[in-house]
Amino acid sequence: MKHQLDFEKPIFELQRKLDELKKHPETYGMGIQLDEEIQKIETKIEETRKQVYSELTAWQRVQIARHPKRPYTLDYIRLAFKDYSELHGDRLYADDRAMVGGLARLGDFRVMVIGTQKGRDTKENILRNFGSAHPEGYRKALRLMRLANKFNLPIITLIDTAGAYPGIGAEERHIAEAIAVNLREMMLLEVPVLAAVIGEGGSGGALGIGVADRILILENAYYSVISPEGCAAILWKDRSAASKAAEALKITARDLHALGLVDEIVPEPLGGAHQEPAATAVTLRDCLIKNLQELLQMPARERLQRRYEKYRLFGHFLEKTRTPAAELPPGEVA
Repeated sequence: MKHQLDFEKPIFELQRKLDELKKHPETYGMGIQLDEEIQKIETKIEETRKQVYSELTAWQRVQIARHPKRPYTLDYIRLAFKDYSELHGDRLYADDRAMVGGLARLGDFRVMVIGTQKGRDTKENILRNFGSAHPEGYRKALRLMRLANKFNLPIITLIDTAGAYPGIGAEERHIAEAIAVNLREMMLLEVPVLAAVIGEGGSGGALGIGVADRILILENAYYSVISPEGCAAILWKDRSAASKAAEALKITARDLHALGLVDEIVPEPLGGAHQEPAATAVTLRDCLIKNLQELLQMPARERLQRRYEKYRLFGHFLEKTRTPAAELPPGEVA
């Protein structure tokens, strides 16, 4: 049975009616021109799909980004890359299965591809820790990035995580320090670095592999400092206000691109990447190759400078000059 989102109900109702008509034509009588009726319903389904998916709210896009049938990192590696050879372990503690990575080919380019991986069912989600990496996951990612830098291999990261794992074990093994080191070291990598947000881009868990020369985002993915539910719980004291929080956070691909926080939006098929995974993977592959070709034409020194300037421009702030005490009105303290 297909997973149905709330706002997709009109489409599924029409599809159910169509399937019933095709499966049991005798129910509708022998005299009815079924072909004409089927054509009408199919046309109505297409019109409804276009209407529903062209008017998606921020919260609805978050729901699509979390769709259980949406392609995950290993799906894109299988569909968009060739000759993938996975590498394991951080050489310090363990092999975190929520973070995957290894050597691969992207078109004609040899690359290092790294990403967060979710599970499809309960068993795999436990193995992958629901896509939330431990400190050893980020240290494994950094080990692979340093290896790529040593052998002059471009780095591709695929981001799909609700956030880094917040458990006691992760805190004991210094999750914040592991992510902070990755942020620092990724700024200094001399090889081209491309990041693509393919689903959820949650908080520091996403940033831990997200410092890049170019940041791509799929049309229905999101990238945020906090989940809509977490924001709603803090600001409105009610997690049910998640839809309101999603709008306020400006976390959709369109909002992020307008703010200059991502460089390119990768289009998805109507209804989301899970409708046509192979086609989405081809589109993502072509966008990655195009951006990689552009980055490889720059000298390493220029790439590093542009990367530095890119992140220095993020955010807006005002500075207020401190007023000398002699100029203050009587009774006020500087």
